[in-house]
Amino acid sequence: MHDPEKSDSAVVAEKSPNKAGPPAAEVAEQRAGTKRNADQQSTHRTQIRARVTQALNRVRQAARQRKKERFTALLHHVNVDTFSAAFYALKRRAAAGVDGVTWQDYEVNLECNLEDLHRRVHRGAYRPHPSRRTYIPKADGRQRPLAIAALEDKIVQGACVMVLNAIYEEDFLGFSYGFRPGRGPHAALDALAVAISSRKVNQILDADIRDFFGSVNHDWLIRFLEYRIGDKRIIRLIRKWLKAGILEYGVVSVADSGTGQGSVISPLLANIYLHYVFDPWAERWRRQEAHGDMIVVRYADDLVAGFEHEDDARRFLDALRKRIGAFSLSLHPVKTRLIEFGRHAAAERKKRGIGRPETFAFLGFTFICGKSRRGAFQLQRKTRRDRMRAKLQEIKVELRQRMHQPIPSQGHWLRQVVTGHFAYYAVPTNSRALSAFRHYVADLWRRTLRRRSQKDGFTWDRMTKLVAGWLPAPRVLHPWPVVRHGKLPPALPH
Repeated sequence: MHDPEKSDSAVVAEKSPNKAGPPAAEVAEQRAGTKRNADQQSTHRTQIRARVTQALNRVRQAARQRKKERFTALLHHVNVDTFSAAFYALKRRAAAGVDGVTWQDYEVNLECNLEDLHRRVHRGAYRPHPSRRTYIPKADGRQRPLAIAALEDKIVQGACVMVLNAIYEEDFLGFSYGFRPGRGPHAALDALAVAISSRKVNQILDADIRDFFGSVNHDWLIRFLEYRIGDKRIIRLIRKWLKAGILEYGVVSVADSGTGQGSVISPLLANIYLHYVFDPWAERWRRQEAHGDMIVVRYADDLVAGFEHEDDARRFLDALRKRIGAFSLSLHPVKTRLIEFGRHAAAERKKRGIGRPETFAFLGFTFICGKSRRGAFQLQRKTRRDRMRAKLQEIKVELRQRMHQPIPSQGHWLRQVVTGHFAYYAVPTNSRALSAFRHYVADLWRRTLRRRSQKDGFTWDRMTKLVAGWLPAPRVLHPWPVVRHGKLPPALPH
C-alpha cells in the first residue's frame, strides 16, 4: 500500500491567509412563523457566528502548531450553534431531498428542530437519508449527475465542514483553490495566468481525471481522514453519508466508491482525497525531479501544470498516471493533453512552420497565446464556446416559457441572467465574447417577442432601445491577474 503521508513534513508551500469559519449569514427577512423581528434575528445570528468562530479558532491554532497531531475530540463543536450557522448558509430555494422538507418548512420551528437534531447526532440516533439523484446538462451535451441531500443532512454536513475546514485549511497547499474559504475560481484563473506569463513555461499539461467524484475509493478516503481525525464519531458520520446511497427511479443503490457530487460535504472530501493523492506528491516532484521550472494549479479535480522542458512534462505525466492509478483514479485518455504553450511557443512553432499554439480550457475559459496592441506576448482568456452556446440554449428555452409575460418581466429576468454571466466572465481580454453574448441574448429576445404576433413591429431599432434599457452594457469587471495578486502590471495594454 502506498503511504501518501510519506515526506509530507518536508513540504512547505505558500498559502493564502486562512479565512475558514462559518459562512456569512444572509440578510435577515421577515418570514411566516418567525417569532422575532429581523433585527433580533440578525443580532442572534451574529452572536452565534462569534461563538462558532471563537471555538473554531482554537482548533485552527492547534492544527497550525501541530501538523501531525490527530484530533480526538471534535464532535462537541458540532452543536446547535454550528447547526444554525450551517442552516442559514443554505440556499433558501434549493430543491428538497427525499424527505420533501424545504428550508422554509424547517425554519418555522427552527430552535426545536436544531436541538432535536443535536440530540440525535450526539447519541448516535441520527440516520442520513439517501440522496435524490437528478441530472443537469453539461456544456458538451451530456448529463451531470447530482445528489440532492435531505435538509437535515445538509445541516449536519455543513457543521462538520466548518469544523474540518479549521483543520485542513492549515494543511492544504497554496496551489489548491477549489471550494476553499476565501478562494474562488478567479483566484485560480489569475494564479495560472500570472504563472504562465512570468515563469518559464513552454509546455502545458491539461489533465482531466475521469469521473473523479464517482471514483473516490471509500477505504482510501477514510484512511486519509484518519491521519488527522482521531474522533471516531466524526469518522462514523462520514461513513454514514458515504453509505446512505442514491435514490433513483424508486431504487436506493449503495456503492463502494464515489462521493455524491452536489452534497455539502462532497467538495471538502474531494479536496482531502486529492490533497493526499496529488498535492504533496506534486510538490516533491517539482523540487526533486523537475530539471526546469514547473507550475501547478488545481481547482478541485481540474488540474493544469506548466513546464519549462518537454521532457519534464512527459515524465510528470507518466508518473501522474501511476500515482493516481494506485488510488483508484485514472486520467481521461482524450481530455488529458500535453501542448506547447507559453511566451515563446508562437515564435518557436513559427520557426518550425507548424502554425499557432494550441489552446486549452480551464474553469470555463479558453486560454490563448495572443499579443497585446504593442506586439508583446499576452495571455488571453475567452469564454469557452460550448459554455456560451449551452447558456444561450438555456435562455432560449426559458424565453419560450416566458413568451407571453409582460416585457418588463422578461427584461427584469434577462437583466439578472446577463448580469450573472458578466459577473463571472467579465475578465480582461474577454470583451468581444461579452459583447457577443449580449448581442445573442438580444436577438433571442427579439425572436421571442416577434413570435407573439405577426404584427409585432419589433424592428432592430426598437429592440436596440429596449435592450439598452434592460440589459447591462458589456464591460470588464475583474482586475488584471497581476493586480489581484498584489502586483502592479508593467505597462498593461489599454
